[in-house]
Amino acid sequence: MKVGSSSAKSSAICASNPETIIVRGRDLVAGLMGSISFTDHAWLLIAGSLPSAGQRALFDAALVAIAEHGLVPSVAAARMTLAASPEALQGAVAAGLLGCGSVILGSAQAAGQFLAAVTAEPNGPDAARRLIAERRAARQAIPGFGHPLHKGGDPRAEKLFAIAAEQGLSGPHCAAVRAIETLLPELTGKPLKVNISGAIPAVLLDAGYPLLALKGVPLLARTASLIAHLLEEQQEPIGFAMAHAAAASITYSGDAPDGFVPDEN
Repeated sequence: MKVGSSSAKSSAICASNPETIIVRGRDLVAGLMGSISFTDHAWLLIAGSLPSAGQRALFDAALVAIAEHGLVPSVAAARMTLAASPEALQGAVAAGLLGCGSVILGSAQAAGQFLAAVTAEPNGPDAARRLIAERRAARQAIPGFGHPLHKGGDPRAEKLFAIAAEQGLSGPHCAAVRAIETLLPELTGKPLKVNISGAIPAVLLDAGYPLLALKGVPLLARTASLIAHLLEEQQEPIGFAMAHAAAASITYSGDAPDGFVPDEN
């Protein structure tokens, strides 16, 4: 049984013949290799055109900002996976990326969709107020705002906004972030500041980056960090120590025979 459209299928990303490899209409060897940076290439692959100087600066800064943040759950998962399966670097990288969801690293996509909804309406502040109220009524967090450590403001976010302004690319999505920040104390009772996952979609959407590819930004960036952690794991392993610390920190609360004492040594 055939599923899906019967129309002709195509891809506009890459093609090749025995002499030439074409990426987004450009000769990979003669036109791209040695001439552009990986940041340029990633933008070309995703957006379909080479970035302007401003787009490159923002995309580069966003990737640098989100690549590394210590022993977060995605890194712990990757390190412990490599400890258990040292021959499978790719599996350990995948384990780290699989945990990037709505709480860790995936919120840039949700924040981008929220900002896009705010800017799609003619009266942004009114739209922001209504959309915030709807999320509050549904007991949903406001994506892209608040941080457990950077409560007074995420310095990475402020740096991105400064770069966007310097490059002349600060637009309606950045303005929406500031409007939302102003409304949040009144509507939530908390002075929540924009975090890096709110700043990345704001500056990149204003720079012309595709909304549907926003989740790929932290995934692309964090892949580099995971490789670094996994190299270190091979040289100075802590994966099993992390696993032991996790087991030791959890108290057993299930049924047990009389006199049983759990021992996680």
